[in-house]
Amino acid sequence: MTFPPAEHTTEYGGSVPPPGCPAHTATGPDGATRLYGPAAETDPMGLYEELRATHGPVAPVLLDGDVRAWLVLGYQENRDVASRPTQFSRDPRVWHGWRSGEIDPATSPLVPMIGWRPDCVCADGEEHQRLRGAVTAGLSQFDHRGVRRHITRFSHQVIDTFSESGEAELVGQFTEHVPMLTLTHLLGMSEEDGPGLVHAARDLFKATETSLASNAYVLRSLERLVIAKRNRPGQDIASALLAHPARLTDEEVQHHLRLILLAGYETTANLMSNVLRMVVTDPRFRGSLAGGQMTLPEAVEQVLWDEPPLMVCPGRWANGDTVLGGRQIRAGDMLLLGLAAGNVDQSIRRDPSTPVHHNRAHLAFSAGPHECPGQDIGRIIADTGIDILLTRLPDIALAVPEEALTWRSSTWARHLTALPVTFAPRAPRPQDAPAPLPAAPVRSDGTPRPAPPRPLTEPVVSHRLQPRTSWWERLTRLLRGR
Repeated sequence: MTFPPAEHTTEYGGSVPPPGCPAHTATGPDGATRLYGPAAETDPMGLYEELRATHGPVAPVLLDGDVRAWLVLGYQENRDVASRPTQFSRDPRVWHGWRSGEIDPATSPLVPMIGWRPDCVCADGEEHQRLRGAVTAGLSQFDHRGVRRHITRFSHQVIDTFSESGEAELVGQFTEHVPMLTLTHLLGMSEEDGPGLVHAARDLFKATETSLASNAYVLRSLERLVIAKRNRPGQDIASALLAHPARLTDEEVQHHLRLILLAGYETTANLMSNVLRMVVTDPRFRGSLAGGQMTLPEAVEQVLWDEPPLMVCPGRWANGDTVLGGRQIRAGDMLLLGLAAGNVDQSIRRDPSTPVHHNRAHLAFSAGPHECPGQDIGRIIADTGIDILLTRLPDIALAVPEEALTWRSSTWARHLTALPVTFAPRAPRPQDAPAPLPAAPVRSDGTPRPAPPRPLTEPVVSHRLQPRTSWWERLTRLLRGR
């Protein structure tokens, strides 16, 4: 594809950004802006606005290895691309970059994100409907109240590990734990699989030189799960996919489990971190929650507008020549959905400070036929987990100056690295405590009757959950070593 010259001028009066701004320092071949590297990681939202000022709603950009693509910045343009699968395919095999040698499938860290896989994300038309129908059925089999019970249990378990200390690092000790515990449970995996999958999932989204190895690790883990569920099905997503009338192959089931795990974990963990950051740094946000002007689900929607957990969504590929946002798009070109940029497009949000927590028209979960099918479960995990944390620790306060908070960014997402807080120490919550025994019956003379002997076959059960100390330690070590 050929990038056109910039037709829009910036506020500085020229088509080239001023020295020192992110777009100026990240320029690559043909004057296109790199969406990777230090400049893009420093201030991605600022970079999007520089691109919008220079190029309008659709901008030429470069991915890792200077792979060319179009970043869609406008809200309406994003919805247009996401809602026209006949013009903008979800099948990456349409991309001309495979044929031109622009990318090496064996070594490029982009492959786990933009490569073809036998899942509904990479399909269109009837094949997409067949595969997505199985995923939707697998996700919808769970009663939301039942899911909340599991999230509640996991959240209390996690909070109990730090509630007595009076301090915690909420990203590493809470928001990265609760979604993975919930998702591994829903998928049908054991909790022991969580630590390795946490590490591999994060690495995939960072698009590093180890992303291909991390992708292989995830697929091997899920392959073992599929084999196990073929032999012993249960009440879980893996078993539901295997039993669905669409008759998915083992490989298709494996890749859909990968899709649910990676998309669900990354987005939900980021969402929870972003909401809690607002709680401890923005007095108006916290006051609205405490005063009842905004419910917790509405607070989640506000954050989905302002800082969506997935900032850029790969990808769409043009089935033919077309024009989008004043740009000439050629057949086979790659387009990226700029979800974060679209959400702050001034054509729909003149004043970004105006609350929009009552509105679900954001792009955080994409749009059109490929809109995220698991968004409701993600919302439930975030709502329930955060509600329990704030109920048990209502006095949490940021333990460092706000300007000391740091992020790690990739092309696709911006991830808060740590959120240290303090609070009044509290004892762990009694879990599954036995109900109080009824009063002993009395004889006619007023003396207590002896209790009947316990049957010899009745097991003595401890109702308190045993701490999984070694499990938490392994998970914490992996997260700290990212």
